[in-house]
Amino acid sequence: MMKSVPKKLLYIGHVWPEPASSAAGYRTMAILQAAQAEGWKVDFASSSEPTPWSIELKKHGFKSHKITINEGSFDKFIQEHQADFVVFDRFITEEQFGWRVEKYSPNSIRILDTIDLHFLRRERQKALNENYQFNLHSNDAVREISAIYRCDLSLIISSFEIQLLQEKFTIPSELLFYSPFMLQRDKNLKLKDFKQRRNFIMIGNFIHAPNWDAVVWCYKHIWPSIRTHLPDAELHVYGAYVPDKAKQFHQPQKGFHIMGRAEKLQELFPTYRLNLVPLRFGAGIKGKIADGFIYGTPCITTPIGAEGMAENLPWGGHICEPNEEFVKQAISLYQKPEEWYQCQLNGWQILEQVHNKDKNQSALINQLLKIEEIIQCHRKNNFIGHMLRYHFHRSTEFMSRWIEEKNKTV
Repeated sequence: MMKSVPKKLLYIGHVWPEPASSAAGYRTMAILQAAQAEGWKVDFASSSEPTPWSIELKKHGFKSHKITINEGSFDKFIQEHQADFVVFDRFITEEQFGWRVEKYSPNSIRILDTIDLHFLRRERQKALNENYQFNLHSNDAVREISAIYRCDLSLIISSFEIQLLQEKFTIPSELLFYSPFMLQRDKNLKLKDFKQRRNFIMIGNFIHAPNWDAVVWCYKHIWPSIRTHLPDAELHVYGAYVPDKAKQFHQPQKGFHIMGRAEKLQELFPTYRLNLVPLRFGAGIKGKIADGFIYGTPCITTPIGAEGMAENLPWGGHICEPNEEFVKQAISLYQKPEEWYQCQLNGWQILEQVHNKDKNQSALINQLLKIEEIIQCHRKNNFIGHMLRYHFHRSTEFMSRWIEEKNKTV
């Protein structure tokens, strides 16, 4: 009996994954590992440069490749690679490489991993200005929705965003796949109890605009009131890429500490009593909240922070707007052990039912294989995608080729 040839998956990253720095980095690794667990051959490629904090993919069994935008060398690369599945990391990457994959590896299933809906996050940020009129049909939306249609399948991490895409943009359900976090909690891990924990934690990559806004908002409007009622409590703010402007907020005398990069979450989170996530805008779902749940740390967050995280399950903490109610709930839960333990259990239930690693990995792989079996019919039914590829890829291809030729003369 002939041994079946393993499937090949190529992930084209916008950046090299940093799972310790952001949820996006963890998300990338989760997809790579889901394919690897099936015995597939998995490769990663990116036009960006690795950072000192990029994960060493080779140690995890993945081959990596440096590719170049607007250069014919990628055409040869993708033609030789002939992956069964090509995943684009965010719509920007699909714009850069999608037409080349279609042209030189037409049988590859093209998948868009949106991470979050960028246009939604950006519009929510603009809407913080009271004079700005929220616009779902922005230029960013046109680009991102077009990329979704051009691909055979788009992975959507948030149930809220699935609903938005179907109801507001009438995107066919067969082009979307709900793929939340793939997490596994070590149930044998001994965690500190309520009395052994103290203080508050905030965590998030500082170069991500929603996180920076949350730090500033917390420093100015939330933490002073919490500190008044809990004078011995401290807030420790962790995150990668701390900018100089953040250092002004490091004021230990006020109990507000800028701690820098978080190295080992398994040692960090279990020492804190509450996780504060006062996000005023954003999209997708929040790795910082899921990480807290893993280590039994309840969360006080906003509707934006909790969006798409828990389905209809009880929240592992409290959800409220970033105002006086946020402060009130944080102070209350910090001092109530019975309620705190229930919130801890709620967080674990959310992980088990919504973000279960085994269940979500299996569902993703099954969906990819299902699409592969019916790809010709699937593409035929996506006439809008065909139309967008016909027009968009012509303009993008010629622009890319013009840049390529121009670079040859420099």
